[in-house]
Amino acid sequence: MIKIGDKVKDLSLDVFYEENIKKINLSDYTGKWLILLFYPADFTFVCPTELEDAAKHYKEFSELGAEIISISTDTAFVHKAWHDNSMAIKKVTYPMGADPTGNICREFGTYIDDEGLSQRATFIIDPDGKVVAYEIHDNSIGRSIEEILRKLQAAKVVRDNDG
Repeated sequence: MIKIGDKVKDLSLDVFYEENIKKINLSDYTGKWLILLFYPADFTFVCPTELEDAAKHYKEFSELGAEIISISTDTAFVHKAWHDNSMAIKKVTYPMGADPTGNICREFGTYIDDEGLSQRATFIIDPDGKVVAYEIHDNSIGRSIEEILRKLQAAKVVRDNDG
């Protein structure tokens, strides 16, 4: 499992983004802060409220030089269907990543083998591609996007001021 200070591998994944399905690499975000929001599945209870809240704060993340990517084990086609059918998910303008094989979830230690789903987890990755913060918890517990924003702000201040 990846740990604080580890450099993330250059993984590729399909995303639903800007009304299209395309392939991206995590290295595409080198030089930017990257927030990975792992969640269990589309069309579930807690997930749309979290992703909608992230969309609500997306401009603040962008102003700090960060990109958000949400990731579940659903396909990008399921992300599109969810986006097309959910008022909350229609507000999402950041990439929605697809990990149907679970390989990315396994790399980050979020994969639940007997369910084929990801645990709810957040990773903050610095512009050099190193993990500076992460949180993994039970899927029944929602996360605070404002707290993730606060952690990003703190990590940025530390980086900008040489520790």
